[in-house]
Amino acid sequence: MPTIALIAHDRKKPTMVALVQQHRALLARCDLIATGTTGSQVADATGLPVTCLLSGPLGGDAQIAARVAQREVAAVVFLVDPLYAHPHEPDIQGLLRVCNLYDVPLATNLSTAQLVLGALLPS
Repeated sequence: MPTIALIAHDRKKPTMVALVQQHRALLARCDLIATGTTGSQVADATGLPVTCLLSGPLGGDAQIAARVAQREVAAVVFLVDPLYAHPHEPDIQGLLRVCNLYDVPLATNLSTAQLVLGALLPS
């Protein structure tokens, strides 16, 4: 089962929940990991098991980056809020860099997330 990492900035968490609900049957065949609050909200809304790591500002983005570097993650869905400055921006940039370095699919908006999940998890 592939591991999919889920991260969403605060204003994008409802969008992440809706995305996972839409693809619930396919994502049920995956191991899901997520930053703390995102993972809790997804698990509560969908009933899917989600391994919750630390919150993004507390190191969750870095934890996911480490798993990407260890080749444990098949794809990352990171719904970014481009209109808000994030105090943990270096961790965010580090995660993006690691995904590029290890050629791991990375979706930072809903349209790309739909494409990545559709390609990775065909019906």
